[in-house]
Amino acid sequence: MSGGGPTRAVLLLSGGLDSATTLAIARQRGFEVHALTVHYGQLHAREIDAARAVARALGAAAHQVAEVDLRFVGGSALTDPGIPVPRDRTAEEMGRGIPVTYVPARNTILLSLGLAWAEALEARHLFIGVNAVDYSGYPDCRPEFLEAFGRMAALATRAGVEGRATEMHAPLMHLSKAEIVRRAMELGVDPGLTFSCYSPTPEGRSCGACDACRIRARGFREAGWVDPGALPEP
Repeated sequence: MSGGGPTRAVLLLSGGLDSATTLAIARQRGFEVHALTVHYGQLHAREIDAARAVARALGAAAHQVAEVDLRFVGGSALTDPGIPVPRDRTAEEMGRGIPVTYVPARNTILLSLGLAWAEALEARHLFIGVNAVDYSGYPDCRPEFLEAFGRMAALATRAGVEGRATEMHAPLMHLSKAEIVRRAMELGVDPGLTFSCYSPTPEGRSCGACDACRIRARGFREAGWVDPGALPEP
C-alpha cells in the first residue's frame, strides 16, 4: 500500500474464537484489516452475527459478508440438515479420520474469495485462523495446505505474476486451543462475542456437545479461564 499508511490485509472471519484471535493478532502487528465472512449455507449461521460483532469490537477497517451457497455440494453436517452433527465424542474419537462436519473444499473456496478481494484491494497479506493441533481432522487446516495455496496464489493472480504475491498468515497454526485462549485473553478479545458451535439450540446458544464446543471447552478449562459463551452448569 502506498502513501506510508498501514499495510492492508484481508482476513477470513468466521465469528469463532480462533478467527477473532487472529484478527486481534493482525491488528497488533499494525495491519489495516479487511475482514471477510462467508455465509455459505451453514446451518450454524448464528456465527455471522458473531463475526459482525467481533469485526466492530476489534477494529476491522472494513467487513464484508459474502453469500456463496455451498448447500448444493452437500456431504457435510454443517450444510445438510439430514446429516447429524456428532455429539459427545471423546478427544480420541475426534482425532480419528475426517468428520462429517468437514465441508468439501471449504477453506479452498473461502481463501480464494479472500485472495480475490486482497488483489482488488492491493493487499499483499491474507490471514486465516486455522489450527493444526486441535483441528479435528480437517485436511484444509494443515500447514501443507496453506503452503500449497500460497504457491498456487502466486501463479493464479495478476499480482503474483507481477511479483506482488500475497503472503499467507496462519498465526495460530501450531498452538493448542488452550494457548489460543491465553493469547486471546492477552490481546483483550472478548470471547463472549464469539461463537463456535456447530449445532446451536433454537435460542441460538451453544449446544455444549458438538466437537467445536468440546474442543473450545477443553481449551478454556486447560487455560484456566471461564468461557462466557458456554452453557450454564445444570
